[in-house]
Amino acid sequence: MVCKTHAAKCGIPDPYHILHEYYKPGQTIIGGVVSQSFILSSPKDFQEQPPEKSSEDPIVVPKNYQHILALLFAVKEINENPEILPNVTLGFQIYDIYSDAEMTYRGTMQLISTKNRFVPNFKCDIQDNLIAIIGALRSDATHQIANILGIYRIPQLSYGSTPGKAHRNVFLTSYQMAPDDGLQYMGILQLLLHFKWIWIGFIADDLESGDMFLKLMLPLFSKSGICLAFVEACPKYVTYDNDKADVIQKGIEMYAKLMSSRANALVFYAEADSIFFLRWVLFLPEIEDMIQKQKGKVWILTAQMEFKSFVFQREWDIQAICGAITLAIHSNELQGFKEFIRGRNPASATGDSFIRDFWEQAFGCVFPNSALGKAEDDICTGEEKLENLSGAFFEMNMSGHSYSIYNAVYAVAHALHAMLLSRSKTKRVVEGERRILQTNQPWQLHHFLKQVSFNNSAGDEISFDQNGILVAGFDVINWVTFLNQSFIKVKIGKMDHHVPPEQAFSINDNAIVWHSWFNQVQPTSLCNDKCYPGFSKKGKEGELFCCYDCIPCPEGKISQEKDTVECSLCPEDHYPNMDHILCLPKPVIFLSYEEPLGISLAASALSFSLTTVVVLHMFLKHRNTPVVKANNRNLTYTLLISLLLCFLCALLFIGKPNRVTCLLRQNIFGIIFSMAVSCVLAKTITVVLAFMVTKPGSRMRRWVGKRLSTSVVLSCSLIQGGLCIAWLATSPPFPHLDMLSKDNTILFECNEGSVTMFYSVLGYMGFLAIASFIVAFLARKLPDSFNEAKFITFSMVMFCSVWLSFVPTYQSTAGKYVVVMEIFSILASSGGLLSCIFLPKCYIIILKPELNNKEQLIRRKS
Repeated sequence: MVCKTHAAKCGIPDPYHILHEYYKPGQTIIGGVVSQSFILSSPKDFQEQPPEKSSEDPIVVPKNYQHILALLFAVKEINENPEILPNVTLGFQIYDIYSDAEMTYRGTMQLISTKNRFVPNFKCDIQDNLIAIIGALRSDATHQIANILGIYRIPQLSYGSTPGKAHRNVFLTSYQMAPDDGLQYMGILQLLLHFKWIWIGFIADDLESGDMFLKLMLPLFSKSGICLAFVEACPKYVTYDNDKADVIQKGIEMYAKLMSSRANALVFYAEADSIFFLRWVLFLPEIEDMIQKQKGKVWILTAQMEFKSFVFQREWDIQAICGAITLAIHSNELQGFKEFIRGRNPASATGDSFIRDFWEQAFGCVFPNSALGKAEDDICTGEEKLENLSGAFFEMNMSGHSYSIYNAVYAVAHALHAMLLSRSKTKRVVEGERRILQTNQPWQLHHFLKQVSFNNSAGDEISFDQNGILVAGFDVINWVTFLNQSFIKVKIGKMDHHVPPEQAFSINDNAIVWHSWFNQVQPTSLCNDKCYPGFSKKGKEGELFCCYDCIPCPEGKISQEKDTVECSLCPEDHYPNMDHILCLPKPVIFLSYEEPLGISLAASALSFSLTTVVVLHMFLKHRNTPVVKANNRNLTYTLLISLLLCFLCALLFIGKPNRVTCLLRQNIFGIIFSMAVSCVLAKTITVVLAFMVTKPGSRMRRWVGKRLSTSVVLSCSLIQGGLCIAWLATSPPFPHLDMLSKDNTILFECNEGSVTMFYSVLGYMGFLAIASFIVAFLARKLPDSFNEAKFITFSMVMFCSVWLSFVPTYQSTAGKYVVVMEIFSILASSGGLLSCIFLPKCYIIILKPELNNKEQLIRRKS
């Protein structure tokens, strides 16, 4: 509002005029709120009267002077560019708010008042046409400025810490020249996940931004397997002695916690100036002994922070933060900016009330007429070179905050240009540019600011999203420090805003320089050592899930990666090695002809078979002798052939099982063995009947002969054959890979199908053997030189003993040893029949031929 009735008021000078300001007149004024100086004071709690301001002069932050130069450089370029705002001169009014709430409100009200007159709500100089305000560096100052500008709807373009989305609905006039904080949050998360830092420390300043970060990120941290080892608030250094002792004690405790923690990755979420207090904590004189034992840590810093120093921190060691990683606001080199800086000195900076204090404190000198000068101080010549300053005090390269200020000035200029162009097109009568400027109000600029889109001189696109946030990404910067207190910022990656957040992060690991403590080996940040392959994690009771014990994998399970949550089972055809880190293929085990056991059993079977053939040949050769003819010669031949087949069927059990051998071997063995045992039974019955028919008048004579023996052999064999057919028809044997019986092997065997049918076949043979044994036992004392009953009794005892021993062995043994036991039982029982029944006869035929005559056959013992 132009002051008319209150002209007298407007003429009153402001006795509390801010000392540090920079004004350049123009048809349109851009306001600037900067924080070059710092007032150390206690926060006001409104419980008691606040103390007086410190009598000490404000502490200059030399590095922040570049923010002012960035605004000046942008205004200079625009005024010299005929393509933007032709015939319109931009001016600026910059105030230092000293990072103090009271001075922030004061500076903001001063910007909307007449120059050098503090009369809120009245504008006495129509020449000062304020169009927008750029600032501030800290979030609390940004909020305070927005509280005032929101009333007047003056655009505010903040370049440092900015209101979160929760405040954006309140501060509708605020625009954010830094990328969306959500992208930064995801960048920090992706950085931690990339390096597998899951046990981290979190430090924040006392502002609500740290709480907001934790509120948003803790669920994501937990979901991603990241835990917070501790949460600390960065102490505020104050000038009052009653507070200083407490703050120093807190700093000592905080330092001890940082150095003793196993967390090597420390996230420091704070404001732009909080780096001062972090350095203070790491360099407290009271902990000098602890500093000598300082461990290396990886500091992860937020985009608001730049590496800077107070003047009194000039000689402080900076090695503690070597290797720090920060998500910095993206910046580019601007053509002509370094030359602009080099030409800056107190003599050429007319109207700049910032430069003298900056110059004195940055270069450690005083001007001759300075009230602060002392006899021992160096005298400032004004010819000192800015490029000779260390990076902690001033950088020749444009910082992220300066780049944001530069872009903010251009955004206002482009929006104003679009607004003037729009107004001039709608007017029927062309008016002068000054009249158009005077009739445009700051609130009218919002429509054009929201739609602004242009490429700056570095080629970066500048535009805002629907929330008034700059559409841009972050640079990932590695701070590399040197012993001479200098440092460089190395770009090692980026957080790209053009892709989804989970894909936006990229980094070059090889370009990173870590703290010397880590010997250039990528640091780890874990609660405990990783669980190596072969072990799995087990949570510790009462502690966070990032802390765990390592337990060996149980039997049958493996883990091939570090920090496995749960060991995994090997496939059925594999087994774990001794270290439980690999699954090895299980060897397939069966009784083969290549192994010694298989060779031995096969040789035994062939030997018995050959022996049986020899005996059969001998009996055929001496077929007409009494010994051979006794007890049914044909039955003897049948028994020998059966025994020969029994020995040979043992070979079916050796070798790799297949469908044919599995179907045949038990059934053929059962039928042939039943035939052999039935032959023995028939011979026993024949012996008994032979002695019974010799009694006068015996009716048993008609049963003696080939018909009886043939009937016994056929009937007994057919019954067994019927059982085998039923077995094959219902549940036949089949090849089977048994992967469970043995841990480290696969048993390739013939599954018997129906166990009931198997035992039925075996039981039927046992029944025949017992019947033969009973009959032979009853006939063992019948008088005759060639009585076979006693030998059959012995053979049946052996037969039954073998097969009764086989049953429990079959139940308790698995794999090829079951087959071995069955082959052994076949050979032993068959060999017993062969030896017990035919060995005595062979003895007579070969060694006692004189006994092989008819007289001996019919001789009775007394």
